[in-house]
Amino acid sequence: MGGTVTTLLPVPRVRAAEPVAHPPRVSGEHRPGFRGPLVDRFGRVHRDLRISLTDRCSLRCTYCMPAEGVEWLAKDSILTTDELVRVARVLAELGITEVRLTGGEPLLRRDVVEVVRRMAEIEGVDGPLDVSMTTNGLKLPQLAEPLREAGLSRVNISIDTLQPERFAALTRRDRLDDVLAGIDAARTAGFSPLKLNAVPMRGVNDDEIVDLVQFAVDNGAQMRFIEQMPLDAGHTWSRTEMVDAAEILDRLSARFTLTEIGERGSSPAQEYRIDDTATTVGVIASVTAPFCGACDRVRLTADGQVRNCLFAREESDLLPLLRGSAVAGRGEASVDTDPSGAYRAGPADDDAIADLLQRTIAGKRAGHGIDDPGFLQPQRPMSAIGG
Repeated sequence: MGGTVTTLLPVPRVRAAEPVAHPPRVSGEHRPGFRGPLVDRFGRVHRDLRISLTDRCSLRCTYCMPAEGVEWLAKDSILTTDELVRVARVLAELGITEVRLTGGEPLLRRDVVEVVRRMAEIEGVDGPLDVSMTTNGLKLPQLAEPLREAGLSRVNISIDTLQPERFAALTRRDRLDDVLAGIDAARTAGFSPLKLNAVPMRGVNDDEIVDLVQFAVDNGAQMRFIEQMPLDAGHTWSRTEMVDAAEILDRLSARFTLTEIGERGSSPAQEYRIDDTATTVGVIASVTAPFCGACDRVRLTADGQVRNCLFAREESDLLPLLRGSAVAGRGEASVDTDPSGAYRAGPADDDAIADLLQRTIAGKRAGHGIDDPGFLQPQRPMSAIGG
């Protein structure tokens, strides 16, 4: 059965931001303790925090890391739960309202349920922080219920193929049944909407685009396809080999009737209603239709680096402020934690942390620059940045 796409192709493009003369006003700015807004020179107000809980992962997906894995971050550099909560609380005072926990694989962190519980207790300008997670789902059969009880609101589960042999080749682990069990556990625990993520790759799984959507429909979930981005550890990404959003929609329109759903705002996914039902499918066209002009995200890596863009090659190091130790020169180029370039002798107060966060966001570029001739991939792979 054929279908159509009721939309304007290509996927709507949000241009890179333009500088603004005055920062916008935001809700909650007169609330006691409000330090924000966390705004850059283009007027983008940042409300979405991505926290990587660990760089370690239980899979070895070919588009993320080599078969032998990558060098893991030093254990003593990983932020403690108290440190994570402290930074999140300062960011909440700067206007952050949502936190997504990522990795690596976040469920590998032993105290992940406690992290969720404490994050969900933080009060933001609009009430408690909304806490969600992106996971490969392998440990959800054991953790879905405790995570839900701790305050986790939503989960996104990665599943790039429904074929066991292909899954084993793609992830270098024979764990498809465990992912499927994780999806069942998430649904049983009451996570809604339940979203499934896939990265279509030419000659690898692009023939399953329709099958994955049908699987999502049959399981009461929402499928989201993500254009493959230049974030692999081996730096082998090729734009010419990428399955882009237009091609994804072409494949889907051969089977389903798709109707575009309004403006996406700061959401990375352009969503489409399937066959006039309540079920939707999303397409994240980070490469061919970037949404940089509406980006409201700030990222915190597991080892305390603040990133103002997924593709940034500069980071701001929070560890010296959190621990009072001169830890610099790790990973990407570091942004000084003090305007004078000097590190404090002891742990800093929250004002200093807020100042660093505000200066990091103030330096955010207009766009990620993938199309620029001089574009360079971040030194960190996706597993060490956080999705």
